[in-house]
Amino acid sequence: MINKENIHQQIGFLSTSSTIIEEHGNARDSLKAESTHLDRPLIDVPRIITGIKTEYEHILCRVLCLSDEQIWTCGYSGSIMRLYNLQGVLVKSIKTKSGNWQADITVTQSGDLVYTDEDDKTVNTVKNTQIQTVIRLQGWRPVCVCSTSSGDLLVATVSDDNKQTKIVRYCDFTAKQSIQYNYKGQALFSSGPYIKCIIENRNLDICVVDSRAQYVVVVNQVGELLFIYNGFPSPSKPFKPVGVTTDSQSRILIADFNNRIHILDQEGKLLRYIDNCGLLRPVSVCVDSQDNLFVAELSLCAVKKIQYCA
Repeated sequence: MINKENIHQQIGFLSTSSTIIEEHGNARDSLKAESTHLDRPLIDVPRIITGIKTEYEHILCRVLCLSDEQIWTCGYSGSIMRLYNLQGVLVKSIKTKSGNWQADITVTQSGDLVYTDEDDKTVNTVKNTQIQTVIRLQGWRPVCVCSTSSGDLLVATVSDDNKQTKIVRYCDFTAKQSIQYNYKGQALFSSGPYIKCIIENRNLDICVVDSRAQYVVVVNQVGELLFIYNGFPSPSKPFKPVGVTTDSQSRILIADFNNRIHILDQEGKLLRYIDNCGLLRPVSVCVDSQDNLFVAELSLCAVKKIQYCA
């Protein structure tokens, strides 16, 4: 008799086709080599480089780097996505196709904006000012979205009855992979619309913020659970993750609504906090090509640019 659980524990378990590893294996190796080559150690005292005031009022929820000079933003209500330069000048405004609130945004490798419309159950691309619906779901709602290094889209989706949550990988806007359970068949994510952010690390791992469970789930590219980070909460300082990003060293940076940023290595080890920059309700984070950190603050509806590494 073969004990399958023991085998899974010893040699692992693939929840989806191994072709994903074959397709991305070389890319993962090259990314690891490039990340190792770059040497950007953490500095002792992170510092604010600049601040950017936005036009949102108590609703700023997302910041995303289009380039080293421009950032996309969106809010918790309304239908406007805004592009700012680092001087705080509004460069462009885009209104959603349906007029609904945009649940999340991402930028593709070619620089196109992508947004999810939870009410309309669609994923949409913006080229210049032209909006095209590229994915339309049935029975599920798209909550968060992330563009990957291979050009795929990772979309966090929630069933209409709020009982299931899964991450779906789309290649050329066709579903290619679903990440929902661990090898024991247990759900990886909370049920309901509680996935707040999803990002692909440079090593191709996938980091998912689960705000209901109050932790960050990290899986590899085939959906196998690697680790869960719970923030080492205390009664005086509970962990409230709301945003996540990664840098050139494959470090993971997590926005904690309790006014600090957690910095982890790619294995999930806590390296340090950023808690000296006067952050007020950070809700979203991103990094530019120079590993400068951008933090969107809900309380101030502003974005801070922070240097945290050399």
